[in-house]
Amino acid sequence: MLRRQPRILVIDDEPVARVQLESLLAEEGYYVTTAASGSEGIAAALRSPPDLVLCDLLMPGVDGFGVLARLRAEPATANTPFIFVTASADGDDSRLGYRLGADEYITKPYAGDELLAQVSRRIRNLPRGTAPA
Repeated sequence: MLRRQPRILVIDDEPVARVQLESLLAEEGYYVTTAASGSEGIAAALRSPPDLVLCDLLMPGVDGFGVLARLRAEPATANTPFIFVTASADGDDSRLGYRLGADEYITKPYAGDELLAQVSRRIRNLPRGTAPA
């Protein structure tokens, strides 16, 4: 039986950061979709729920907190692992992110192996029945 590649949604308004994450994850065998804004990311996640979301925090319009709150409020994405990948090293931001339901908070610049380890751990810990088939 063929297993499908885990699907990861990357949401970041910075094109270079988005492409870097997409390349890093694709090299590891993940199927990656991207969104250039919070509202675009919400729409993409609700249209085709991913296995994991990597989201910037500081974006114009709907910021990362807004994305997380909206996805946690939707049954199809309420339990989707969510990792902030952001330049904000503010402790208040990370505490709020965790309080809203983020699974992890990674500060840019990040080590690729650290990010991949967190992604792998979250994908591996998906509940049975939702793991990639």
